Amino acid sequence: MTNQINNVVIVGGGTAGWLTASLLAKVLGKQISITLVESKDIATIGVGEATIPPIIPFNAAIGIDEKAFIKATNATIKLGIQFENWGQQGEHYMHAFGSFGKDFPFCNFLNYWLKAKEQGDTSSFWDYSINYQAAKRNRFDKLQHLPNTKLPGTSYAYHFDASLYAEFLRNHAEQLGVKRIEGKVTHVETHHNNGFVKSLTLENQALVTGDLFVDCSGLHGLLLDKTLNVGFEDWRHWLPCDSALAVPCEHGEDKIKPYTRSIAHDAGWQWQIPLTNRIGNGLVYASNHLSDDDAKQLLLNNLPGNAIAEPKLIRFRTGRRLKQWHKNVVAIGLSSGFLEPLESTSIHLIQTAATRLVKHFPLMGINDGVVAEFNRQSQVEFERIRDFIILHYKLTERTDSAFWRQCKDMDVPNSLRHKIQLFAENALFFRQDDELFSEVAWQQVMLGQGITPAQYHPLAKNLNDAQIKDLLESLKTLVAHTSDKLPTHNEFLKRFGN
Repeated sequence: MTNQINNVVIVGGGTAGWLTASLLAKVLGKQISITLVESKDIATIGVGEATIPPIIPFNAAIGIDEKAFIKATNATIKLGIQFENWGQQGEHYMHAFGSFGKDFPFCNFLNYWLKAKEQGDTSSFWDYSINYQAAKRNRFDKLQHLPNTKLPGTSYAYHFDASLYAEFLRNHAEQLGVKRIEGKVTHVETHHNNGFVKSLTLENQALVTGDLFVDCSGLHGLLLDKTLNVGFEDWRHWLPCDSALAVPCEHGEDKIKPYTRSIAHDAGWQWQIPLTNRIGNGLVYASNHLSDDDAKQLLLNNLPGNAIAEPKLIRFRTGRRLKQWHKNVVAIGLSSGFLEPLESTSIHLIQTAATRLVKHFPLMGINDGVVAEFNRQSQVEFERIRDFIILHYKLTERTDSAFWRQCKDMDVPNSLRHKIQLFAENALFFRQDDELFSEVAWQQVMLGQGITPAQYHPLAKNLNDAQIKDLLESLKTLVAHTSDKLPTHNEFLKRFGN
């Protein structure tokens, strides 16, 4: 147990630092002082340009106006991620946000679709997703419900410029009372008696003291790794990519797509993220299967428009810190671990870690039990997301390169093996420990990459063949007609001055 926490010091800016600062200031600003130390000479990675739907309530919770945010960050709408060449070359499917069809008590829509398929129905599972149908038409509007029903409407997230988002958050946090100190940390002083961080010395010899330190120093991990040496659990045997190249390019077409593209290549995959003023691109790859020079050429050869910068190389190691809270240091962002951006979880993990810190905030002093629970929750969250990302690699049917053969043949965590088996045999999925990705998210990846369940839930047989046919036809028509009537994505963005 330590003394009361009055002064919180955040080391590092970028999205992680300023998002954490904004939440702490919004919720606890009257009880603690918050100082953020960052150096303009240390670049942030700044390529986390795609998000998932929980960012919307989070932004609202810290007091961000959506219209101002969209305009300031060159944001566009994201309805899902299209995966191309992941199952087999030439195939594609989408992980669309939101719901599919109509669920019934104890039995979700997938089971009714599987029963119809058994009867000879040839419709796609994605015919029943408003997000997918809107995305493929390049259309979007905010819909609480589908017209004249209680069925959920559109679910969305954003694409945006991560560096502009960090700048936007900085202005927001400073208005909430966060103090910023410019400077590079040259020395970290710890207490002799317990090893807690005591103070930071900056390049100009300024001393910054605090009671609780938040490490937002990125992959460098200045406090949790370099100072406290908490250790790292390496997951590269499951997620073999260790490098990325990122480059922006001009728009190659007038219509801005309201979805991310993830395009599998021989030794990794490429992202395309459309903003209002450019497209963000990157290639994630395994350096033991593809050289940096060949990766750069591959990326530049597959851009949808002219490159407007030199590709930026990022090295990473997939895995997590063994503890994300140790002594009086909490790691948030890339300092806590790294999961490749396949499902756009980087900013979400910052949000949930910052939220977890608020929920466990040690105002009256750091308690071992609270720290242990924080770390338990962090570990579970990382592992559940890890499994969902591994799923995409494991379920490949590609054998055309050594990389994909390695992925197809690899052993996977028991937790993931169980989920795949349960779905393949019984069309079942059970969400555990408040895990991020929903039942329908897992269904889409497993169906999209070649698993058709051997049987469906017996409750689906409560509807006879004619009833199933009527249900699917009415839902498909409703989704298609609703999608057709939505404004274009470009028209929606014009409302915000973009």
